[in-house]
Amino acid sequence: QVQLVESGGGLVEPGGSLRLSCGASEIFDSLATLAWYRQTPGKQRELVARLRSDGDTFYTDSVKGRFNISRDDAKTTVYLQMNSLKTEDTAVYLCKVVIRDIWAYWGQGTQVTVPS
Repeated sequence: QVQLVESGGGLVEPGGSLRLSCGASEIFDSLATLAWYRQTPGKQRELVARLRSDGDTFYTDSVKGRFNISRDDAKTTVYLQMNSLKTEDTAVYLCKVVIRDIWAYWGQGTQVTVPS
């Protein structure tokens, strides 16, 4: 059972930056897919960014050019660098790790608030 803990959320002015971190209780499997989602009340959870084990990345259109997903060399932490933040980026951000396309683990989420 992989435990995931997000951190780095907070209140930031429009145009500002935050870096979210997701720490894992064990080393990511070499075939793990790492992802960040976000959720706002009344809306479906949205995939924001994904990093596959082969290095392939995906970003939802609204964050392309502003967000970057990465992981550390120790393979225990996944990051989401968020720049040029907008009001519409306000959400709870959750990390997800999928091991060998079979086992999926979620963190508890971290709140990001960008006031209007």
